[in-house]
Order: sequence, then C-alpha cells, then structure tokens
Amino acid sequence: MLSPLLLILLAVVPETITTWPAFLGAGAQRDVTQSLPLEWSPTDHIAWQIGLTGYGQSSPVLWGDRVFVTSVEGPKKDTFHTLCFDLATGAELWRKSIANSSPVDSSVYVSRAAPTPLVDAERIICQFESGDCVAYTHTGEKLWSRQLGEEYGPFTPEFGLGASPCQTQTHLYVLLEQEGPSCLVALDKATGATTWEIDREPAKSWSSPAIVAVNGVPHVVVSSSGPVVGYDAQTGDTLWSFDDVAGNTATTPIDCGQGRFLIAASPGRGGENAAEAKRSNALLQITQSDGGWSIERKWIAEDATPSWASPIVHQGIAYWINRVGVIYSFDVETGEAVYTKRAKQSSWATPLAVDDRIYFFGKEGITTVVRAGREFEELAANQLWNPEDIPPTANTPADESNEERRRSAAMFSKPTLYGCAVANDRLLLRIGNRLYCVH
Repeated sequence: MLSPLLLILLAVVPETITTWPAFLGAGAQRDVTQSLPLEWSPTDHIAWQIGLTGYGQSSPVLWGDRVFVTSVEGPKKDTFHTLCFDLATGAELWRKSIANSSPVDSSVYVSRAAPTPLVDAERIICQFESGDCVAYTHTGEKLWSRQLGEEYGPFTPEFGLGASPCQTQTHLYVLLEQEGPSCLVALDKATGATTWEIDREPAKSWSSPAIVAVNGVPHVVVSSSGPVVGYDAQTGDTLWSFDDVAGNTATTPIDCGQGRFLIAASPGRGGENAAEAKRSNALLQITQSDGGWSIERKWIAEDATPSWASPIVHQGIAYWINRVGVIYSFDVETGEAVYTKRAKQSSWATPLAVDDRIYFFGKEGITTVVRAGREFEELAANQLWNPEDIPPTANTPADESNEERRRSAAMFSKPTLYGCAVANDRLLLRIGNRLYCVH
C-alpha cells in the first residue's frame, strides 16, 4: 500500500513527464539516463538564449516541453507577466499579463517578480509580490485569480515580498510576511479558494516555505526570521516549533529525508545576527511519537554563513556557500566538517547536485562545478555571459543621496544569476531579463 506522501508525489510528478515544478526543483522528475553539460561559454553549448519582457528574480519552472517564467514591467511594477517557452527551441508559445493591484515604485531595492511559480499536470500558478495570484492552463487559458493583498494586505515590506510558494497535490502554501500583519495561507489549487490561514509574527524576511515529509505526512515548514515552525498541511495546525534560531531571513528548509532537513542563517550585513547564526546553520530532526511531534537539532554547521543560497545535501554530504564564495561541506550523519574551499564567485542561486557533480552558480555568471564527495576537486568554471554584452538594469536610482545605497544600486544593476531548472540534459539559467538554455 502506498503511503499518503508517495501518492502526493506521484500525483504531482508523473513518471512519464520531465518536470521541474517549483522553487529549487521541489518534486522534480528527470530522466536519469541523461547527463548535464560540464562545460560551456557564451559562444559554446548555448542551445538558445532569449530576452524576457520585463524583469524578474524568480526561477524558471518546467513541465514536459514547456518552460514558464514570470516578470514585472513598468515604473511602478504596473504589469505582471507569465511567459511560456518551448524547451527545444526557446520559441515563445504564449504570454499572459495582469495589472498589479497594488503598484509601487520599481527599483533595485525591492522584489521584482521574486516568487517562483508552481506547475503541475493541470496548471501553472503564479504568485506575485503584490499578493496577486493567477492560475493558467499549460496552454494559457486563465483558470482563476486572487488579489490576496485586498484580504491580507496591503503588503509594504521594505524590500518587497520574496517568498516562493510550495505545494502538495491539492494545495499551494503562500507565505505573506512583512514588518506588519503577516500570515501563511493555504489555497486550493483547483479553485484558488482559501482553505486555511495562520497569522504569523511580523518579520523582515524573504525565506520560502517547504514541504518536509515525515513518516509519509507532509509538514509545511517555515524557517523565517526566528522560530522554525512545522504546520499540518491539511489544517494549518502547528505541529512543532524550534526557537533557538536567528538570521534565517533568506534561505529555504531543505528536506534530507527521514524527517531531517537543513536550515541556514546569515549574520546580516552588519553582523547583527553573528552569534545566533553560528548555531542556526544546522540539521534538524522531526520525530513522531504517541504524544505527537518533536523537533531537535542534531548538529551545527560550524562557520557556515550563507547569504541567499540555501544549503543542499547530496550523497551523504551537506554543502553551504557563503557571500564571498566559500564552500563548506559536512557529513550529514555526524556533522563533521569535510572541507572548506572557495568557488569562483559568491552564489545567490542555490547549488545543484546531479550524479557526481555539484554546480555552484556564481552571482555574476561563473558556475563552478566540483566533484561530489569528500575530496574537493574543481571540474570546470564556466562563464555564461560576457559582462560587456549585457547593459545595466534600468531604473537604477542615479539621484540616490546616500552613498552606501548608491554603491548598492550599482551592484544590483549588474546582471545577476538568480536561479536554474533542469530539463534532462539541459540547464535553464535565468538572469533578470534573459533566459539561457545550456546543453
């Protein structure tokens, strides 16, 4: 008899379809007989590249031969776009746009189509930072839409909403978190109706929720600017909470199997969370007993201090990468440090592990590929674009009076590699206004 969780995963990810259905590939299915490219350059192994309408920080998602991305356009983020492309050729198949129900000034400091969409066998669902949420069929017919900002907002966080939703077979889970009233909402994927909502403490965070399986039961896990909390996916009831955490404002919990998952935290730009972050990069273990659920920290990843990239686990080794490109690896069972080495660049996109390789996607376009395992071996360092070929991002505030913010604006105006998807023997890599297919 199949477990409830396995039934969920089989429903979300049919065996006959290549998929990358959500942020960080949660629930992904790929043809294991295919291998990903090891080396590429701006002039070699690029199957296609396309300019995107508008700008977006979300990752691409994939179902079969269709690739979906989101973007925002206009001086006040006036329009949200959902775009669909053919995997083989990069041809645009359709584009749908909706008006932003809560326009705000577009700048390098706020989220711009940051949440990654979800796709399953029936639909593509896009949630934008205004709270606007829309579902389409794979061919672009609109199924439903919600303006969550009207019910739960307005959303006015300093840097915008950035959390990507997660999903089970029947629901998506949307984290609407800001310095003001915040909540976690479960929406029915077929209708868009709210099934449950849970109030949360105000927080300045871009962390995304994740589904973690425990004895076949899906927990919605939120690690965001404080306690790590597990919610019942069906009811929203709190199942457990782990409080000894701080600085967890950007990364996503990563399921390691057997009720274990990785969390990560940053010391902050000014080091304000330095002491707490040292014990907040860790492996947590959920346990079920007759009395319910419990949570404990099994080990701490000493000195690992990431920024945006979440940690990953592969072949018994957990990997973190920090803001200056230092890779930290640990034994998953014991927490013992394996090695500390440096990649070519820091990473905002979460690393990818496939077969005997780990891909560390450098923020400025250099992907460092290392061999999986206990010995560090760099296999390749691949430049995706020529910096001079891509102009700075528009709407950089040239009249910014604060020198620090001017420097930050200049940094954020450069091309940034935000995320990836895997399609058999191809990598899909996204910067703000361009999508690359590497083969």
